[in-house]
Amino acid sequence: MTIRTNTPSLLDNPPIPVQAKLAAAWTSFMFLYIYVDYFHLYKPGAIDEIRGGVIFEFDISGTLLTIFLALIGIPALMVLLSMTLPARVNRATNLVVALLYIPVSVFNAAGTSWDWASFYGLSIGIEVLILAFILRSAWTWPRTPAVPAGPATTDLRQDLRP
Repeated sequence: MTIRTNTPSLLDNPPIPVQAKLAAAWTSFMFLYIYVDYFHLYKPGAIDEIRGGVIFEFDISGTLLTIFLALIGIPALMVLLSMTLPARVNRATNLVVALLYIPVSVFNAAGTSWDWASFYGLSIGIEVLILAFILRSAWTWPRTPAVPAGPATTDLRQDLRP
């Protein structure tokens, strides 16, 4: 007769590649960015302004909508680029784009009243936290020590043989 004991197994926590972390962070940023804009429509008078042809203080035009598309298209593109670019270019691209998006995120609070401070404070705070995660992940990208190629390397292999 075999006695089975239920021993608790530890959960495995395999390392996640930096590229996957960055792609997930950009995806989170993009969803939050879109939802903040969507929830802004619930703000009294927002839809009336849009119907009047104005967003914030800007006239609605093809140029303005192109800028808006670029602002959401860049994080969408960063999801793909974070998974496909070579490490060196990937790291630099993530650092530059995340740094550029911090002032873009903060600009969302421009012209708002204190009545909306909690909404914009929370949304901008989360966006900046995600961007900080992206910056930290890209900045601390693991390095692989370079092994010099040539006779010195092959001599090391030969020395190990009996």
